[in-house]
Amino acid sequence: MKNPLLSFILFLAFGIMDQAQTIESPDGQLSLHFKIKEGKAIYALDFGQKSVIKPSHLGFEIKDQEPLADGFVLVESQTESHDSYWTPVWGEEDRIRNHYNELLVSLLQESTERKLNIRFRLFDTGLGFRYEFPLQDKLAHFVIKEELTQFAMAGDHTAFWIPGDYDTQEYDYTESKLSEIRQQMENAVTGNLSQQPFSLTGVQTSLMMKTDDGLYINLHEAALIDYATMHLNLDDETFTFQSWLNPDAIGDKGYLQAPSHSPWRTVIVSDDARKILESRITYNLNEPSKIEDTSWIRPMKYIGVWWEMITGKSSWAYTDELPSVRLGETDYTKVKPNGRHGATTENVKRYIDFAAEHGFQGVLVEGWNIGWEDWFGNSKDYVFDFVTPYPDFDLEGIRDYAKSKGVEMVMHHETSSSVRNYERHLDKAYQFMKDHGYHSVKSGYVGDILPRGENHYSQWIVNHFQHAIEKAADYQIMVNAHEAVRPTGVARTWPNLIANESARGTEFQAFGGNKPNHVTVLPFTRLIGGPMDYTPGVFAMDISKINPDNNSWVNSTLTNQLALYVTMYSPLQMAADLPENYERFMDAFQFIKDVPVDWKESKYLEAEPGYYLTIARKDKNSNNWFVGSVNGIQERVSEISFDFLDPEKTYIATIYADGKDAHYRNNPQDYIIRKVVVNAKSKLKQKKASAGGYAISIMEASKEETKGIKKL
Repeated sequence: MKNPLLSFILFLAFGIMDQAQTIESPDGQLSLHFKIKEGKAIYALDFGQKSVIKPSHLGFEIKDQEPLADGFVLVESQTESHDSYWTPVWGEEDRIRNHYNELLVSLLQESTERKLNIRFRLFDTGLGFRYEFPLQDKLAHFVIKEELTQFAMAGDHTAFWIPGDYDTQEYDYTESKLSEIRQQMENAVTGNLSQQPFSLTGVQTSLMMKTDDGLYINLHEAALIDYATMHLNLDDETFTFQSWLNPDAIGDKGYLQAPSHSPWRTVIVSDDARKILESRITYNLNEPSKIEDTSWIRPMKYIGVWWEMITGKSSWAYTDELPSVRLGETDYTKVKPNGRHGATTENVKRYIDFAAEHGFQGVLVEGWNIGWEDWFGNSKDYVFDFVTPYPDFDLEGIRDYAKSKGVEMVMHHETSSSVRNYERHLDKAYQFMKDHGYHSVKSGYVGDILPRGENHYSQWIVNHFQHAIEKAADYQIMVNAHEAVRPTGVARTWPNLIANESARGTEFQAFGGNKPNHVTVLPFTRLIGGPMDYTPGVFAMDISKINPDNNSWVNSTLTNQLALYVTMYSPLQMAADLPENYERFMDAFQFIKDVPVDWKESKYLEAEPGYYLTIARKDKNSNNWFVGSVNGIQERVSEISFDFLDPEKTYIATIYADGKDAHYRNNPQDYIIRKVVVNAKSKLKQKKASAGGYAISIMEASKEETKGIKKL
């Protein structure tokens, strides 16, 4: 509860006559304040005695109408409390609490008689709010020119940000003060195959910040459905962010029909960085699953014919003789193979054998289907048909061989961002998958969107991504969408959305490298909205050893790569490297074989965005635990307790750690493996190298099994 002085200050700030409304979080630590002042709707958020969001305006600019931003009167307000639990299909835990206090305010703009409701939900870890447009004569069909939501920060916070962009999230994160974003923007905008930055102070959500007085603040959105993606544009004199919606091809930012509502705008806040990761606000603000029978949705680990193409060792294309391809007309039997095609029957069988031997459920194959010779950069509409294989890929033979080995094939649909073409083929492509036993698909949207002029994150394209997910559910297909809109917890409602990329993943390690601290930032930003197909597990850091023409370097130690299977949560995890590289380090590869992808419980042991992260997770199907710890650029000693273990049990912990000379550039493959006996009273001090880390498998053991093994 607040002290009397702070309450008096807030009383003066909001005024007696301004119809002020206040609710507190269930634990009383957060306070949400709403008022109408001089006709404007204003909200503020406090954490104890600290300001999180200073008084900030709410509203809209409506195309060809008066702004829906002032002249408001408060017609009615309602409060209620909610406390329940729900069970996710997959996740970081098997039970999630949804506990909040709610304030619903009904507003009337007197001059136009238009109605607007704003619903606030205050959780122990933060705030969610959205706009709701009730059915009404004065605002039935309308076009949003801009959403005017403000987030007025209380100071010049440190932020971890990527440039605001209509087409890509694939940037390294920049750490800077808010006041420094403008100066840093030029260096932050790096090349991509499709991009459109919009402002020198524009950034994307999920935005992670830290205040000088120790608060961690995250700004994002939840339940992005039938609406444009929200970016943030900063006034760097007042440190106020304003929402900036992604426009469509003609500059409009949303076509709405009442009754309807916006996505939720979220503010997650704590004085402990671990609480940011623990928060489930994003999922709780989404609707329950719309898929009644979810038994076909199965978390899995997979390998694939992918990294060899990403590094340039092999090719997606079958031939180098075709500058132009017309599907249905080009005869591939009359051209010379280039000898570098990765998706050959022989090569794919090698991956299937490796998967079967080491217990991987799936094998992804990219470049199996015709059309890759001119797929990118030609603004080509009819680019792939998603069903016709190259001559050197025996579709039926591979299908039957994989089945005989107990391995499931993972389909690949690169759309080249020709959205109309994908929708044209979607039913046929999904039926083809079902007929051939493919239960999951990795889709891609590389390049500029077709129809021309559209952006990756406009309302129309957001609706396309959603259409593909819902259509896939009709065919009982799981979707892993790359280059799609960033996740906002929609996977609760559609749990067949098993993963997304939607950020700068491992592939960029072969395109020049990610920053060494990249994986210490992503859990606080991109993963706030849902799991990421980061594609970890690279053991050979020098890419030139795979492709002499590629001098890129994976900025990570080997044990950092192991830790990612715990810290970068996903129910779909890839072992990204080539089989021959795993065969060189089979003792370390054992952790990837052992680690699950679905969890009963998660404990966040250490956390500081951009610097370090340590997470422990309990397997959903056993009493075993797994720990992952990743480090930024500075060497550090991690100190953890095993008090999350069952105090009545004893375990054998296998620790995979950086060696004494490990360094991500100089000696990334220096690691040590040791086994120790641990229990709930055990503690560990473990050195982590620059861009290093450690991983631990903790298996329940009997006294007989622990004989001869040293106690920690």
